[in-house]
Amino acid sequence: MPTPKEREYYRMGFVDGMHYGKPDTKYMPNVKSMEEEVRSIRRPKRKLSPWNKFVKANSKKPRFRYKSGAKRGKVNLKALGVAYRKKKRR
Repeated sequence: MPTPKEREYYRMGFVDGMHYGKPDTKYMPNVKSMEEEVRSIRRPKRKLSPWNKFVKANSKKPRFRYKSGAKRGKVNLKALGVAYRKKKRR
């Protein structure tokens, strides 16, 4: 008797296999509802690392944005890295 977790894995594998060929909805009318169910089973997103949190909080600040040239408006990761390491030393 499969456990509930094993049943989820079987179902996920079945839906993945369905993507290779076009499903015949005449014989399988609930294919879309199964796909939606599998999406809800996926594991939760991982927590952000301290670096990612720092970038998210500071990337919109003007001192970390390029002001001219081809990179205008992009994030200056070098400056962000320096500021992050300086913050960590405190």
